Amino acid sequence: MQPLNEDTRHFFLSGTLEDAYRHFGAHLIKAADGRTTATRFSVYAPHARAISVVGEFNDYQDWVHRMTKVDAIGIWRIEIPENLEWNAYKYKITTHDGRELYKSDPYAFFSGERPETVSKVYDLDNYVWSDEAYMRHRKSPYDQPMNIYEVHLGSWMKKPDGTYNRFTDLVDRLIPYALDNGFTHLEIMPLIEHPLDQSWGYQGTGYFSITSRYGVPKDFMYFVDRAHQAGLGIILDWVPGHICKDAHGLYMFDGQPLYEYRDPWMRENIVWGTANLDLSRGETRSFLMSNALFFQRYFHIDGLRVDAVANIIYPHGDASRGTNDGAIDFLRRLAQSVFRENQAFILAAEDSSAYPGVTRPVEHGGLGFNYKWNMGWMNDTLTYFAREPIHRQYHHNEINFAMHYAYSENFILPISHDEVVHGKRSVVEKMPGDAWQKFANARALFGFMYTHPGKNLVFMGQEFGQRHEWRDYEELDWARLNDTPHQGMHRFHRDLARLVKREPALHALDHSPEGFAWIDADNREESVLTYVRKSHQDAIIVAINLTPTVRRDFWLSTPCEGTFVEVLNSDATEYGGSGVTNDADFHAFDHVAQGFHHAIRVTLPPLSVTLFKRRD
Repeated sequence: MQPLNEDTRHFFLSGTLEDAYRHFGAHLIKAADGRTTATRFSVYAPHARAISVVGEFNDYQDWVHRMTKVDAIGIWRIEIPENLEWNAYKYKITTHDGRELYKSDPYAFFSGERPETVSKVYDLDNYVWSDEAYMRHRKSPYDQPMNIYEVHLGSWMKKPDGTYNRFTDLVDRLIPYALDNGFTHLEIMPLIEHPLDQSWGYQGTGYFSITSRYGVPKDFMYFVDRAHQAGLGIILDWVPGHICKDAHGLYMFDGQPLYEYRDPWMRENIVWGTANLDLSRGETRSFLMSNALFFQRYFHIDGLRVDAVANIIYPHGDASRGTNDGAIDFLRRLAQSVFRENQAFILAAEDSSAYPGVTRPVEHGGLGFNYKWNMGWMNDTLTYFAREPIHRQYHHNEINFAMHYAYSENFILPISHDEVVHGKRSVVEKMPGDAWQKFANARALFGFMYTHPGKNLVFMGQEFGQRHEWRDYEELDWARLNDTPHQGMHRFHRDLARLVKREPALHALDHSPEGFAWIDADNREESVLTYVRKSHQDAIIVAINLTPTVRRDFWLSTPCEGTFVEVLNSDATEYGGSGVTNDADFHAFDHVAQGFHHAIRVTLPPLSVTLFKRRD
């Protein structure tokens, strides 16, 4: 056993070691012929007085395999001359004040299935990937369609006996479903090991351990591999800001704060019952930086959605307390590292703050993310759509205000799990009116979302209009797809998402003012929005009628002359609508209004979105 060399120690303590998982954790030692000859355990615990590896292989007896402190900075190590793959283990840590702690391995590659809290020795090597073509041709996301399906794997669909599907089951269920419904990416809620199902993975203990709930790590590799072969990207929800306080986890790992803040006020997150990680500490930075790159390198993921960024930028998310400069520096370094690994990577901030330049490159003074969730758009839009149509004219600014700042960041428009849980109701149930009006409003909402500048994210179940809130302990209400309103909602969302993928006008210039022009932003009396989405080659005209009144002979300005046709109408009968459609071709008349020189006379259905395109 050799201590880390001087350079590696420096990188680790300075927060710039990007492969800490190679130096810490449990690793199989292999001979030249491939045989495993030993298992090496390494752990960082500078405040420990003594450490033993205890596990199945020594009946959890602490005297059998005592570790040696091999480095002055606090690295402990032991090499056991056995192949211990699949064996469960923990570290028994004796603190300086004599307490005995049984801790899971922070760098473990696998863990026992709950309610167990053990780590497991696992060999990550030798998976044979088949996604070379996908990886080679990954493109920068800005001018590409991005329809993200946010999924909690444990409750998307369960087995008939009520247990979780494994990654290998989901390959043939979730991947084809997402593709058929027009999605380009899956965003999977946290997959790091976590003790409590109800935390949904946001309070983790094993950052390098894909949760055992759904299989082993190579099963997840297979899932990503198959998704990539089908052309579907994978984004993981990632939580670098805080950890759970379970006794076996990272919290007070060697009896003192090691990854979290030393200051109790900064450390203890009372709202979430968690501990905030100190992102200015070198060992914490190396741990998390290595973790982000670990998922890129070993699992070929396409992106990370970084949770609770406001809580990272500001102490406890409170802007009045000033910025947390050490944490901000970490975010910038993180961005530089992941994009150095893959320039087409998606690094999205779930950020509710008004901090400027979140998606500005680091070299230009920004945080370096390339996407930010547009929480303002989400709040305004859901607030507006929850209003009775008769009152919408008095709140018209809620529906058009987001365009005032639409290009200040690169935005994703999210309707996420947070909006359909904890008493907030599902999207359909947020809508006013009777059952027909609820579904019509929900279709109009999604039409507005998918035609608005920015990329799109929808939480599972909302695409077919699930009525009850999301429940993490049961699968989606798939039986609803036997009901006509839900079939129509499902079909509309599918056709809308497919249209966004197919039409460059609806995605190619999402982040450029060239890609959008209002026709009429201020028709509050009729609660109608009209605008044009554009690419360099073509245009789509969008008309949204947010009242139950049918508007006939409506003059709709067009960006050019020619013949126009309706390409999508949320009021079509196959979507559950009333069937007020525009079946004829429309020749644009000379008509000067709203800065345009041509117009067509169309019918706007009730509570609807209608899209028109010039016929080639």
